[in-house]
Amino acid sequence: MKNNFDINTIVRENVKVLKPYSSARDEFEDFDSADMIFLDANENPFENGVNRYPDPQQMSVKAILAKQKNVKLNQILLGNGSDEVLDLLFRAFCEPKTDNVITLPPTYGMYGVLANINAVENKEVLLSDDFQPQIEKIIEAVDENTKIIFLCSPNNPTGNSFSDESVVYLLKNFSGLVVIDEAYIDFSKKESWINELDEYPNLVITQTLSKAYGLAGIRLGICYATAEVISVLNKIKPPYNVNELSQKRALERLADSNKINTEIASIIRQREELLKVLLNVNFVEKIYPTEANFILVKVDDANKRYAELIAKGIVIRNRTTQPLCGNCLRLTVGTELENRKLMEVLKQL
Repeated sequence: MKNNFDINTIVRENVKVLKPYSSARDEFEDFDSADMIFLDANENPFENGVNRYPDPQQMSVKAILAKQKNVKLNQILLGNGSDEVLDLLFRAFCEPKTDNVITLPPTYGMYGVLANINAVENKEVLLSDDFQPQIEKIIEAVDENTKIIFLCSPNNPTGNSFSDESVVYLLKNFSGLVVIDEAYIDFSKKESWINELDEYPNLVITQTLSKAYGLAGIRLGICYATAEVISVLNKIKPPYNVNELSQKRALERLADSNKINTEIASIIRQREELLKVLLNVNFVEKIYPTEANFILVKVDDANKRYAELIAKGIVIRNRTTQPLCGNCLRLTVGTELENRKLMEVLKQL
């Protein structure tokens, strides 16, 4: 069964007719020509490494990502962090004060924030008690103005992945975009949904270099989708949204796949060690399954335990205010030394 998704029915009318800004670097695309004299962009001519505008389409970064992920260049959009990518989706496909999106709390908080910023209704459908999408309730919440369903898998803050059956059902039965946030996919045994891009025209995947790749400081988010969806997003993105330093740092890191894989393996190994210790911490009441670089635990008194850890010099995340997360703490997996310190403190409390 193929979804009868038609992108023209969900793109905002003003975006359809929008003529995107054409920067100097868009008009002259042979950006790396060493023998050319650039007098087109009103730049400072004195070379210092960053006096020129960056490649507006980040083609070098996209080329290595396309090869590693086995996708086409025109199926990739880069943003100033995943948050910019998500914001572009709202701005391209959701009419303010008219359209709505569906999110599944407890989940990444920026979906709701961006909905509010863009004056788009956020319909919240709680996950089940085992943190899975409640498909029937999601479908009930869909109306003619529902443009996007956001799925975070592995989910933040719960750490679990959503079942393939649930995701496939939504992709086949929802005529808007299904956005799967895969910020933590590198820590999971599950395959990325990138492999299904050609099967589902309404599938959008966001990833990031902030987690497994260790580049949170450069703010580089990635969107994978059909060429048609990417084309729409390119119309409205700022011309130089990813700076030169970020592009260079990303290229250096992406080229060192062995180090990346070693670090991911270490984090997963440390996660398993931490899980074993948590089993013997007397105030931990429940440890939730995780496929991310963090662990969600239910404790006797989250506010008390959070304060105790702060007093010992350890900062974690108190998630007790989130739906279905009463008295829950979220622990990020650190280095072996950091985790050992955490384990010692937990045993002492």
